[in-house]
Amino acid sequence: MRLSLPRLPRKWMVAGMALALAAGGAGIAASIEPRTPAVRAITSDEADRMALARLTTYMASPVAVTVRVNDNGMVERVQGLVDYRTGHAVGSYTVEGDRAALGRGLIAWDTGGLGIAPMPRDGSAPPVAAARIPPSGWSPRAYTADPLDAALQLVMGLGSDRPDNAQLLAQSGPRWLGAQDIDGRHYDIFSGPNPQPQKGDADPGGLSPLTYWIDASGNLRRVRMRMQGIAVPTIVDLVGRDSAQQVPATPWQR
Repeated sequence: MRLSLPRLPRKWMVAGMALALAAGGAGIAASIEPRTPAVRAITSDEADRMALARLTTYMASPVAVTVRVNDNGMVERVQGLVDYRTGHAVGSYTVEGDRAALGRGLIAWDTGGLGIAPMPRDGSAPPVAAARIPPSGWSPRAYTADPLDAALQLVMGLGSDRPDNAQLLAQSGPRWLGAQDIDGRHYDIFSGPNPQPQKGDADPGGLSPLTYWIDASGNLRRVRMRMQGIAVPTIVDLVGRDSAQQVPATPWQR
């Protein structure tokens, strides 16, 4: 049994940063942010930094990440560890709704699908717990149009073993939106490259539904994703390298 399932058809490709989400990705391409007076085109230096973002994330592997999806009142959280060199990620998930816990457990995912397993009672860290569960203990499935699935696919696209093409990236429409300090570090906020226009888009020239927080060295700290039908944006935080833990291969073994 493997979690690495066949890739699904692509609905749209984000130019330059090459982030792709599967077909039916919760209507992401249709959720385009309106322009504001503060928005401006990125500079060549900013394009270089954006082009480095996926490489710096890859080089930092294994990277600790947190994902928060508010699906109209049902809050799904994943705290995970991603190894972009192997293309594998493991972590824990919780689901809450109407002020009550609805579920929790372990989760493992890659570019093709995800799997879940029961949360151990001994309080061990998710990578350690995941290594102890035999392959038969995981319940795998392909990605669906579920918002959390879209977020997990996005996470897997945030690392690459080479930089993106800064010139092509700059030509694909990213914009500087502002700046923010997170944990004492300064980040510029950029809209992503525009997705390829889809039939029926009200404003195909609007901003990308993806927003990135990138520092002066090209380190990616946060990604915000707006999805059609969900009022609250999904947030992915890349907390940093976690050299004390490793992503186990056990969930992907036959």
